[in-house]
Amino acid sequence: MCSSSGSRALIVSVSSFYPDVELSARPGTARDTWKLHRALCSRGFSTRILNDPDAEEIHEAFKSESEQAVDGCFVGVISSHGEEGLVFGADGRPVQLSKIYSYFGGPTMAAKNKLFLIQACRGHLLDDGVEIETDSVGCEDSGMSECASVPPNTVVMYATAPGYGAFMNRMGSIFLQTFCKLLEDGGAELEVTRLLTQISHHIAHHFSARGGELQGRKEMPCIISRLTTDFYPFIDCGKNRSFRLSATELLDHPYTIRKNSIS
Repeated sequence: MCSSSGSRALIVSVSSFYPDVELSARPGTARDTWKLHRALCSRGFSTRILNDPDAEEIHEAFKSESEQAVDGCFVGVISSHGEEGLVFGADGRPVQLSKIYSYFGGPTMAAKNKLFLIQACRGHLLDDGVEIETDSVGCEDSGMSECASVPPNTVVMYATAPGYGAFMNRMGSIFLQTFCKLLEDGGAELEVTRLLTQISHHIAHHFSARGGELQGRKEMPCIISRLTTDFYPFIDCGKNRSFRLSATELLDHPYTIRKNSIS
């Protein structure tokens, strides 16, 4: 746990599963978690990490967070194996994302700004990198029940589009690693939807998988937003830090992960 300036974060990371669960280990999760913790603490977030929780523990952790008042905003990160609309606890049991989001529609947190980052597969399709004109999806694309459960003043970013797999290797996930790099290199000054769009742009245009059947495959994050005002979750702390690299400049630097696997 790091010191707080009025904003909180919860990082749920599942890297290993119970011996009787037929889900593979995710060795890059620890590196993602360490970098997320460092990046969020540097912005003044009180950051809690939950490693390898079972499904009930994931529900309890987010429910508890939703019942605690916060002066600033809340950031929730979930990294695990998943399918469309759900992620898996270490016990292999599913956690419905719609239920997690719905906790934050109660009186304590409904009016507060919230950001969720979901690093998990949403299916088994592989992206061949077809050009598209948008980096976000509507409710009709991602499932009405899940989209309807996202409370007001909330933005959710998924590592991948509905139906597709998300990439990870021993060095971490392209999605969360890009988030941390942008956050540390100037992106913290951006309004949140601009920051997330920069992440999508960077991954879509500068990432492709290497090795075996994954060679050349792409990943396309997507966003669901119920924000009604501009939201700057990371700008309150460290305002005097100079930009080491602007978000626009970062897009000029290719980032390719080798020996990828599906998250």
